[in-house]
Amino acid sequence: MAIYLTSEKKADIFREHAGSEKNTGSTEGQVALFTYRIQMLSEHLKKNRQDHACRRSLVALVGKRKRLLKYLMKKDITKYRQLIEKLGIRK
Repeated sequence: MAIYLTSEKKADIFREHAGSEKNTGSTEGQVALFTYRIQMLSEHLKKNRQDHACRRSLVALVGKRKRLLKYLMKKDITKYRQLIEKLGIRK
């Protein structure tokens, strides 16, 4: 089994979206990390349709990301708009 989220990949995500790889608590970095994980789990589920534990994890991650995005929208609408544009979340 290959590890899809290495510490280097995590650092890259936080560096790109949170400004620093040490800033792991920022809302933007967390949303970016959740988005990456959601994409990976979605790919896994396309191949393994019967993996219900993975499906449950995916639903939980989507809910967490949704709550963080809602918080960011209330806090700073411009950062919210930039982030969803950058990640390509909303259509």
